[in-house]
Amino acid sequence: MPTEEITAAAAGGWTLGDRAVRRMGFGSMRTTVDPDPDRAVRVLRRAVELGVNHIDTAAFYVSPGGTLNVGTGPARYATELIRAALAPYPEDLVIATKVGFGYDPATGLREEATPAQLRAQVEENLRRLGRDHLDVVNLRIVKRPGRDSVAEFFGALAELRDAGLIRHLGLSNVRLDHLDEAQAIAPVVCVQNSYAVDNRGDQDALLRECGARGVAYVPFFALAGARREAGAAAEHAAAVHQIARAHGATPHQVRLAWTLHQGPHVLAIPGTGDEAHLIQNVAAGALRLSAEELAALD
Repeated sequence: MPTEEITAAAAGGWTLGDRAVRRMGFGSMRTTVDPDPDRAVRVLRRAVELGVNHIDTAAFYVSPGGTLNVGTGPARYATELIRAALAPYPEDLVIATKVGFGYDPATGLREEATPAQLRAQVEENLRRLGRDHLDVVNLRIVKRPGRDSVAEFFGALAELRDAGLIRHLGLSNVRLDHLDEAQAIAPVVCVQNSYAVDNRGDQDALLRECGARGVAYVPFFALAGARREAGAAAEHAAAVHQIARAHGATPHQVRLAWTLHQGPHVLAIPGTGDEAHLIQNVAAGALRLSAEELAALD
């Protein structure tokens, strides 16, 4: 399918709290991989040129090491790359970040979820992004059924929101009972969970409930599926290939189109450090699948 003239507006829009975003966003995790930060800066700027105004990040998105456990050379933080590329920030740009984990080169990625640790992570995000407030902060948790209440931690973030350090709150890697807990404390604008056409788990019901409550559902690993941090899936179901051929599209574009077709409240945040892939990802927002094609993918 043609790509160059297609912008993120083709995917439509949604409102996160009081912030209007295009449903085709950008995930910044993989911008840290390339040892040349100038390439990441170019990709981030190109994303904004293509109309992307919703960028997902985290202070623990860093290479070498970090969540991807790759890379060489000096530390490259996604938040700092975003600042280098886009500050002073466009007025319509929404940057969503995550807290609940920290990264230390000596000890690696670790859970950090006490109120004091959460505040320190918020302050780190503010510092690295060069902001005086954060647009959206998602509480990222480890699910431990029966002992994974989010009330204390979400309450700590709600206090930081009341203090003006955060504009809106969300959740990541959660269940419906977590959403219930959090909404009893403060408004939740989004839920960010792992979800893909070939790796849906038990997420369908939560996705629908988010839509009923007016909460955005933001899948991560929509391209990677079960490969997760290993990157975009190289193998696809026969139906994905067939539909891609019919539309003159790539299998990854079909995966993203399927993601957006799951509801008007579903936002896509595909990530890449490659400009050509970025252009293809954004163009997937214009791909319309028929009811028959969606049924074949299901």
